[in-house]
Amino acid sequence: MEATSPAASAGPQPHAQGAAGESASLLRRIKGKLFTWNILKTIALGQMLSLCICGTAITSQYLAERYKVNTPMLQSFINYCLLFLIYTVMLAFQSGSDNLLYILKKKWWKYILLGLADVEANYLIVRAYQYTTLTSVQLLDCFGIPVLMALSWFILYARYRVIHFIAVAVCLLGVGTMVGADILAGREDNSGSDVLIGDILVLLGASLYAVSNVCEEYIVKKLSRQEFLGMVGLFGTIISGIQLLIVEYKDIAGIHWDWKIALLFVAFALCMFCLYSFMPLVIKVTSATSVNLGILTADLYSLFFGLFLFGYKTTLGPAQSPGVQTAWDTSRSWIPSWREREEKPTAAWCVLDPVQVNSRKMEDC
Repeated sequence: MEATSPAASAGPQPHAQGAAGESASLLRRIKGKLFTWNILKTIALGQMLSLCICGTAITSQYLAERYKVNTPMLQSFINYCLLFLIYTVMLAFQSGSDNLLYILKKKWWKYILLGLADVEANYLIVRAYQYTTLTSVQLLDCFGIPVLMALSWFILYARYRVIHFIAVAVCLLGVGTMVGADILAGREDNSGSDVLIGDILVLLGASLYAVSNVCEEYIVKKLSRQEFLGMVGLFGTIISGIQLLIVEYKDIAGIHWDWKIALLFVAFALCMFCLYSFMPLVIKVTSATSVNLGILTADLYSLFFGLFLFGYKTTLGPAQSPGVQTAWDTSRSWIPSWREREEKPTAAWCVLDPVQVNSRKMEDC
């Protein structure tokens, strides 16, 4: 019997060590790229935004279900007043092209349209809680992401790969599944038409949010965060105040105020104010689409709160809203494959904002 030489037995060891070294080197490179301070800070800020969104959803649902308070415009009006008192006043004390009067003189009509889109988006989403459930609202608002992608394609000149369009199709399939599940669930308790109205309101509100977010990304990156928040605070206060007097005067007069209702209004306003204040910071270092993807965890938080606070059931238990789990899996399955690449702004923005182009000599246009 021939003995095995030590050299032969030790032969594969250098190869194994080399493979282990390559794996360790690859892990170090991945760790170095993924666990940077900027990425971790962005993730942390995104989760803070998610918690703010979850806070607005919970307070709105409590007001609608427990206290029968149906005043979405009043809730938004308080937030716009806070933005006005802080950021619009800051603009009033700026000088040059950042001054409030200068901005109003040059671009007042653009900010009216932006304020109108933002106000109505908030109104539609909060109004939807009167017709459908917290979980449905939070799941269906992902419809704003494909709308945001389309707007970014034409306005911000973002470009995507084939996998992104496949992902959008999957997302829309999840939205359709969620709407169908809500209709079927509503038929069981004779509230199908009301649930469908709530779902439509969410889809419209999500689309208007996408318009607002694209404008926000452009303004924050090309102009300033203070200008966006100040002008939204100004025109948001005016528009929501007028709409408040027209559509919610009787509802506000019928509220039986106590400290619990007042606390819910304050909590909603603070969550919205924090959301508006911090979102431009995250958008400036990423993009509006990336931020909207990052805050999808708000849906998960809202689902947990809906299960424990409001007693909602998924298909795993007695079906109050059948298909929630299916819609959840379908509409979220595309998130890990997301990658986005943005190019220079299109000529569309040069036409929309010629004053800014000429004053800052933006060579990108």
